[in-house]
Amino acid sequence: MSDHPSSPPPHVPDAELWESIEDLCGWLDANRPVDGPDGLLLRILKLSEEVGEVAQAVVGATGQNPRKGTTHTWDDVRSELCDVAVTALVALRTLTPDAREVFVRHLEGVTRRSLGA
Repeated sequence: MSDHPSSPPPHVPDAELWESIEDLCGWLDANRPVDGPDGLLLRILKLSEEVGEVAQAVVGATGQNPRKGTTHTWDDVRSELCDVAVTALVALRTLTPDAREVFVRHLEGVTRRSLGA
């Protein structure tokens, strides 16, 4: 039995989100300076850059760098987290044309594992 309250199954992301991911992936494919396996790796590594920007925004929002003070807001942190999500979905789509199905299946598994059946 789960310690978590019962919750409805996760909402499947709507088609507009996946259309946008598809469009972004196509745009990146048409404008990438590096092709082939290296281009694929660079697209996945972009995720690390975006995660670093989240960390930078958190440090800035909390004023943890005494030399710089408060340089970001929590809105900046939210924005950077959205960039991480978009970048991850684009990377997933780059790896498989079935990104939506792969993501939904994975989310369902994580939800079951975390919240119970």
